[in-house]
Amino acid sequence: MKNRTTEIEVKQLLKTAEGQLKAILNMYDDHRYCVDITKQVLALQALLKKANNLILRDHMDHCVKEAIENKSPKDKLKELSDLMNLIQQ
Repeated sequence: MKNRTTEIEVKQLLKTAEGQLKAILNMYDDHRYCVDITKQVLALQALLKKANNLILRDHMDHCVKEAIENKSPKDKLKELSDLMNLIQQ
């Protein structure tokens, strides 16, 4: 990760997600209302998706851009294609 601002934001999102997961586990252990737990799980998924999008954007802005500038984008483009397949599953 090259962008320090992005790195700080991603770390904060992941730490927030970690805390949220612990809270969800406590809710589950406490037999809280299923709909409330599900809403928290969806919020956690959104946090992780946002963190992942920032990580991928940073990767494209730096690693992929560098590969294109060095005229060797084939491996990076294959890597992105494979990631897109995983995201769509």
